[in-house]
Amino acid sequence: MDPKDLEQQIIQNYKQDEGMMILVFAQWCINHDIDPKALYFRAYPAQQENERLNHMLEQTVSKQESEEIADESVLGVLSLFGNEDLAFEVMKEIERRLKP
Repeated sequence: MDPKDLEQQIIQNYKQDEGMMILVFAQWCINHDIDPKALYFRAYPAQQENERLNHMLEQTVSKQESEEIADESVLGVLSLFGNEDLAFEVMKEIERRLKP
C-alpha cells in the first residue's frame, strides 16, 4: 500500500470511529432524556451546527429500544477523542442524575 492510500485509510478509519463516538454520546443522551444538541452546545458554544451530530442523531433509537450505555463508556469514548469539554458536561449531568 502506498503512503497516500495508507493516509486515506487512516483518515477513513478515524472518521468512522469518530462517528461511533458521536453515536454513543447521542444514544446515551437519549437514554437519559437529555437533548444531545443542547448538551453539545453547552460544551462548545462557539461552534456552528454540527452536521455529524445531526447525522448520528438520525441513527439513534428510542431509549426503550436501546441497550444500556454505561456512564463510564460514554466518558471513555469522549476522552479518547479529546472531547474533554463535552465529557465535563456529561459528568455534570451524571452528577445531577445521581444526586439524592
